[in-house]
Amino acid sequence: MNSSKKYFAEALGTFALVLFGCGAATIASVTHSGPAGIGLLGISLAFGFAVLVMVYTIGPISGCHINPAISIAMLAAGKLSAKDTVGYIISQCIGAIAAAGLLYVLATGSAGFSMPEWGLGANGWGPGYLGEYDMKSALIAEFAFTFLFLMVIFGATASKHTSPMMAGLAIGISLALIHMVVIPITGTSVNPARSLGPALFAGGMALQQLWLFIVAPIAGGLCAALVRNIFLDD
Repeated sequence: MNSSKKYFAEALGTFALVLFGCGAATIASVTHSGPAGIGLLGISLAFGFAVLVMVYTIGPISGCHINPAISIAMLAAGKLSAKDTVGYIISQCIGAIAAAGLLYVLATGSAGFSMPEWGLGANGWGPGYLGEYDMKSALIAEFAFTFLFLMVIFGATASKHTSPMMAGLAIGISLALIHMVVIPITGTSVNPARSLGPALFAGGMALQQLWLFIVAPIAGGLCAALVRNIFLDD
């Protein structure tokens, strides 16, 4: 597959993930004290369904990583070249930023809109953010659940014993489950690009805390690649 087609597919897929997921959190919506409207379950399903439909939409083109932590883990596992890893990550970040920009335009159409702290579904932790969990809990949650997410992805896509047609279902359900647990802690990232887009527009604490949502998911993904290579690779 032509590299430019793969990179465009990754940008499109990440755009859809952020627009659907963060759109559900922002518009449907999240209050200062926690999820409201469609609720925590609805937001979780929005992220899960977004990945599910994108797997079948762009999976045959790029593999549907739509997440720098996944691309870096695939590089570490020997399943993606360094050149494509860089191209994927840049494309994913562009897609996420574009989606957050569109979401910002939509949100400003609401009467009396003003950008709240951690607006547009931005990730965070600490006083004033959802369940007000501390940095330690945020770091552990993002690392551990990204590790589990990548283990599902490796199992669903990289094993000769699995059906490619079922991969999207397993990955989408796992992401929805992760959101059901982690939303009160960090809003759930497990994806640096998903965190980057909203943080750039929200600014403030969302931008200050962005580092954790880059470091922890990448570390969790690399750990999953290591475990996969040593213990489970077939």
